[in-house]
Amino acid sequence: MTVEIKTQGVKPIRNAYAHLEARFGNKAATRYQEIAYDTQSTTNFHYKPLWDPGRDLYDAGRTAVVMKDWYDFKDPRQYYYGSYTTTRAKQQDALDRQLDFVGKRDLLRLLPETARAQIIANLVPLRHYEWGANMNNCHISAYGYGTAITQAASMATMDRLGMAQHLSRIGLLTDGNSGEALDEGKRQWTDEAAWQGVRREMENMFVTHDYFELLVAQDLVADSLVYPLFYEQFESRFAAEHGSALSSLTDYLMRWHQETNRWVDACIKTAVSESPANQALIAGWIDKWRSAWNQALQPIAVSALGTDADASLAAVNEVFDARLKKLRV
Repeated sequence: MTVEIKTQGVKPIRNAYAHLEARFGNKAATRYQEIAYDTQSTTNFHYKPLWDPGRDLYDAGRTAVVMKDWYDFKDPRQYYYGSYTTTRAKQQDALDRQLDFVGKRDLLRLLPETARAQIIANLVPLRHYEWGANMNNCHISAYGYGTAITQAASMATMDRLGMAQHLSRIGLLTDGNSGEALDEGKRQWTDEAAWQGVRREMENMFVTHDYFELLVAQDLVADSLVYPLFYEQFESRFAAEHGSALSSLTDYLMRWHQETNRWVDACIKTAVSESPANQALIAGWIDKWRSAWNQALQPIAVSALGTDADASLAAVNEVFDARLKKLRV
């Protein structure tokens, strides 16, 4: 018996949605393009938001930045929910193995008391900084315009909660899971004089309404000073005195920061390239927040780094200068 199997090719009527064909031509769209482009609600706003009745629910005027096309803010990582969660799951699995390695061997708990005190005083309070960064990126996601920027901000929002949890786990590894490190970290954040400048600037960002200014303040300026100051300058000094156990746990924080900078830099470059007015506006925001954050970080830098504080802050600012030069601001 002979069985003949016939095949027939089916040609799709179209390769992508109409709005994507208008942007990219008659070709198959990527998942990122399907999710990120032209999905912002623009019509049928029947009700004004009670908290801001002068604006629509989704309003491009919630920032002083002006764009012809709000979908120019492409994420170079091309994250959508599926690719984002898959990437973060793999990273978290690797991080969990490292945390387990340090925990099973009590590598932090068995450090000298002075070393554990340094971790608790200089790193654990940063979990409150990360919670603040979570709130700020929530604002960007809620009030931003165009899915290209708001979905990336939503992912950053979740990342910042993860960073706060990671710092909490470092605290628990330091105190043997008693929770005392977390209590002391909170006391440092709320009461210790060295932290009050950082806390003040975080709270100043909470009342910043322009969402793009907030992106500049939090994700560009503050993170570019805070992350390398603590996770490179402080960490390298700590490692030289007490070994690399802590370094193995803070390495992920810097790698995440460098990955996220790709998105932040793309947003800044796009806005600056749009017009001289945008460039001048963003440059002014950078100067404003950079001055404030350098002043805020000086006391805790002295507390964490002693006589190396000024040199460490200078090194951090030198790297930031080079980055801003590439961004043309």
